[in-house]
Amino acid sequence: MSEPELVIRFTDADAARELRADVREGLTDRPKWLSPKWFYDAVGSDLFERITALPEYYQTRAEQQILHRRALEIAEITGAATLVELGSGSSEKTRLLLDALRKNETLQRFVPLDVSGSALRAAVESIAVDYPELEVRGVVDDFTSGLAALNAGTARLVAFLGGTIGNLLPTERAVFFAAVRAALRPGEWLLLGTDLVKDPDRLVRAYDDSQGVTAEFNRNVLRVLNRELGADFDPERFRHVALWNAEQEWIEMRLRADRPMRVRLPEPGLTAEFAEGEEIRTEISAKFRHNRVRDELAVAGFELRHWWLDDAEDFALSLAVAR
Repeated sequence: MSEPELVIRFTDADAARELRADVREGLTDRPKWLSPKWFYDAVGSDLFERITALPEYYQTRAEQQILHRRALEIAEITGAATLVELGSGSSEKTRLLLDALRKNETLQRFVPLDVSGSALRAAVESIAVDYPELEVRGVVDDFTSGLAALNAGTARLVAFLGGTIGNLLPTERAVFFAAVRAALRPGEWLLLGTDLVKDPDRLVRAYDDSQGVTAEFNRNVLRVLNRELGADFDPERFRHVALWNAEQEWIEMRLRADRPMRVRLPEPGLTAEFAEGEEIRTEISAKFRHNRVRDELAVAGFELRHWWLDDAEDFALSLAVAR
């Protein structure tokens, strides 16, 4: 077994600088916002794992169902020698693709990319043990800006799963798709997971569950700011809000102040004033239709070849080839 490699392109110092910059920009904007990337400290990651098992949150189960059925077909169509996974981990979904590509006898290397060095190190070590024939090269980087991992390997299949693409604004998605396309050669592939437009009440329940796990996940971002920036947020003074934006066709998660307050953030040298009822937008989660996915990929230089749905038609996996 070859030793797995971990390349660090996004350090703790980089993360700290980016956090300060994001918070200064977001909390001085109108309306206020925070980037969802800061949800995922150790506590936030554990809470999200709990969310994926909730009865209201269907996305993970739906995507796994599609992959169980289609992974070998994906392997046969792409003939991929290199699997690049953006926002990676050692999840069941990753292993479904690895197993299918190994069965197809084409896979030579796995390149997972994640912003969390500790999580990625554990994933890389685990994959290297379970797939000893693979060359494993983990890259610690931010997929929205780096994409350095895509320079590695041949006959590449890039996987971006979980519906995470929906967390990007339309302009950000366009930049992202263009960057992926620029890194690929014609004939290489992108596998994309997208949640689909459906009944708004059902969507809202998926982001405002009856057990309050998503609410705790949302408020945890304030605890991250308290710890990392010396802020003095009282998370319990902010109510979790999830709503459907029909015009944009996305869910918005917000934190709503239940009283006027002044929050000090010493690290970026900022004081944020909140009126009663004022909100911070912490996440969007765009929902898609077939034509939107097809058209956005086409603008970036991809041709949508396959569109697979789960039984309930809640979620789609798209396989697109670089033209």
